[in-house]
Amino acid sequence: MINLSGKNAIVTGSSRGIGKAIAIKLASLGANVAVVYAGNREKADETVAEIEQLGVKAKAYSCDVSSMNDAKNLVTEVIADFGGVDILVNNAGIVKDGLILSMKEEHFDSVINVNLKGTFNMIKSTYQHFMKKRSGRIVNISSIIGINGNAGQANYASAKAGIIGLTKSAAKELAARKVTVNAVAPGFIETDMTAAMPEKAKEAALAAIPMKRVGAGEDIANAVAFLVSDEASYITGEVLKVDGGMAI
Repeated sequence: MINLSGKNAIVTGSSRGIGKAIAIKLASLGANVAVVYAGNREKADETVAEIEQLGVKAKAYSCDVSSMNDAKNLVTEVIADFGGVDILVNNAGIVKDGLILSMKEEHFDSVINVNLKGTFNMIKSTYQHFMKKRSGRIVNISSIIGINGNAGQANYASAKAGIIGLTKSAAKELAARKVTVNAVAPGFIETDMTAAMPEKAKEAALAAIPMKRVGAGEDIANAVAFLVSDEASYITGEVLKVDGGMAI
């Protein structure tokens, strides 16, 4: 049984979707959770309320993770409020799809800045804290798209592939201090983002999944919970695909 009692977690992009599922899962296992959101305070407060019902501490924080100053200030606030950070889950992400021919430069840049640079900013902002503690767990949410690529998502695929490289590099740097850094690569998961997809695209995605079902946020949350637990203390630099066999 995974026990995260007394642990403090930061989960970015956790007001809804996969991030919310992760935050609630960690809280159900005993962790206090800093719920980080970009724009929807109401949804963040709802997540905080659900977590508090589980008997642990939670607080919502607004942060633009693409800003290094915002990321640093966030971590400083969380450490002051919670007394420290034990777990960092980098989930914040956006999509701005389009074929390369028609993709606007600002759409490429914004996806890279939030998804990839945002992950870097959060790792850098917690780096010294984890080093001094000589312990910590970092899980970065990548994507099957970052492994396989996808037409119309060059920016998203680039960011998510970059997260894999960043994960492996950070894992090598922090391993001697007993800080593990891993990535989870979700496949086709039921979220607000996938709900907005055209029906034909959804059908095509489902047809490519050997298990013949769409994943749930809880599927990703369960993988993250394992990777931040003591049971995964000898696992670092890995990319765990949670995709129903989509990338086989």
